[in-house]
Amino acid sequence: MQPRNMSMSGVVDLAAVKAANEAKAKAEQARAEAARQGGGGAVAPSGLVIDVDEAGFERDVLQRSTEVPVVIDFWAEWCEPCKQLGPLLERLATEYNGRFLLAKIDVDANQLLMQQFGVQGIPAVFAVVAGQALPLFQGAAPERQIRETLDQLIQVAEQRFGLTGIAVAPEGEAGEPAAEAPEPVGPYDAALGAAVQALDAGDFAGAVQAYRNVLSEDPQNTEAKLGLAQAELLDRVKDLDPNKARQDAAARPDDVAAQIAAADLDLVGGHVEDAFGRLVEAVRRTRGEERDAARVRLLALFEVVGTDDPRVAAARSALARALY
Repeated sequence: MQPRNMSMSGVVDLAAVKAANEAKAKAEQARAEAARQGGGGAVAPSGLVIDVDEAGFERDVLQRSTEVPVVIDFWAEWCEPCKQLGPLLERLATEYNGRFLLAKIDVDANQLLMQQFGVQGIPAVFAVVAGQALPLFQGAAPERQIRETLDQLIQVAEQRFGLTGIAVAPEGEAGEPAAEAPEPVGPYDAALGAAVQALDAGDFAGAVQAYRNVLSEDPQNTEAKLGLAQAELLDRVKDLDPNKARQDAAARPDDVAAQIAAADLDLVGGHVEDAFGRLVEAVRRTRGEERDAARVRLLALFEVVGTDDPRVAAARSALARALY
């Protein structure tokens, strides 16, 4: 499974000689200014993840991008996949220890930034390097592939623009106490944790089984139900050839299996409305078992996105019209 825009090939435009020289000069100037102000510009570990709004975008993203690559996570409170991706990106920002800065932007409160970046669906992840923006990926992705993308971003930033990251102060020097391991808050924490670890490792079948183990004991466990829907989706698409699947769906609009496969890929790529619309249309065009198969898969995708998402409500209404 290859999430949309996971390749860093689009960075080539950033390598223009003029832009590179200007960026390196800005980076050297920023480091010199930080040195004059004392402390070499070191930040506390908590400063590696920041909330950004439209008013502070130039200061917190554009200016900082002359020192360090800034990764932007576009998210919203109602977006269930965002709640899976966000903590993973925050953990990686801490682990990479200043090689990149993570900026989180709430799309509901910052519509203008969402439009300027051309965000079509969330979660969506972009980067800004030396003041220039590029897309990284949209939708769900395993930790392994996210790490590969971050590694490529960091390599390009260093080789082309001389950006080697920012210094991070040890926790003791920053005056921050070491984070304590959270106490278990429920009987299924270990099993849910194992499922998340399996997802991060790309073991989708293992994650599916772990979530099912929880649901066998607690059928109403909300976290397990959401996790199972996401794990099953990732497991279904991992062996698909995206190009062939989309070609098949375009060539055979009445083939429900082809439309279901393409809808799964749409959702993984962050194209929520496309996925829902494709299956609603499949329901409208078919009858009997094929119609039921399209309807059941659409309901499963509702679970992945989250029932509170307004796009789910709109798609439910469209489904009702297609059925009746």
